Amino acid sequence: MQMIVKLAIAAVFLGVTAVGGLSAADIQGSVVIKRKLTKRRVTASVSAYERGVTVKLDTGPDTDSLAFERTRVAVYLEGQFQSQPATAALEQKNRQFVTDTLVVPAGSTVSFPNRDPIFHNVFSLSKPKTFDLGNYPKDHTRTVNFPKPGIVFVNCHLHPNMTAAIVVAPNQWCTKADGAGRFALTDVPPGAYTLVAWHRAAGFFRQTVKVAKDHASPVEFIIPLDETGDAKVVAQR
Repeated sequence: MQMIVKLAIAAVFLGVTAVGGLSAADIQGSVVIKRKLTKRRVTASVSAYERGVTVKLDTGPDTDSLAFERTRVAVYLEGQFQSQPATAALEQKNRQFVTDTLVVPAGSTVSFPNRDPIFHNVFSLSKPKTFDLGNYPKDHTRTVNFPKPGIVFVNCHLHPNMTAAIVVAPNQWCTKADGAGRFALTDVPPGAYTLVAWHRAAGFFRQTVKVAKDHASPVEFIIPLDETGDAKVVAQR
């Protein structure tokens, strides 16, 4: 029997507030992942740019691998309506990006501070946003604006093991699950929406959620596994 991982999101109405003359609901949910989805990274060798400097390579979580998987799930409402751009940071520390999954609304600005005593060169070739920040040393930073929604994969020219994903959501109703799988989208006006869940190893999953004056409908996402136990990539619908 084919094994499955259930990524269950229970959307629950928490309260009602007044926004623009309409009653807005807080949608709160949970992410349940029962199998590891991300393969452990191979330790990268020290490059010529690091001679004379020893920088510990952070190879990822050593304890709760499922909590790590939950924190890699981005959740947002589909549709380009009200948006509130934000500012965020994606640090380079111990030859890794911290965090490796960042979620921001379209129009947001992200800084890339270097916390290591070596040079980094952050870049992306992703269609929603292409950039190359050049080499820069410890305690220096660069900033990038992300005006268009989409998934932006970020790497470092000097350290091939370094990788992160910036999920640029089309509006302000976006977040990321915490280690326990909890998330919340606040002040959502009544209506029918498409709720999107994205995990780097599993892809996109969509369900309809209805927000009314007194409730929000529950949503469940299922990620199938193949015979090897790896997550299948599901085509975007």
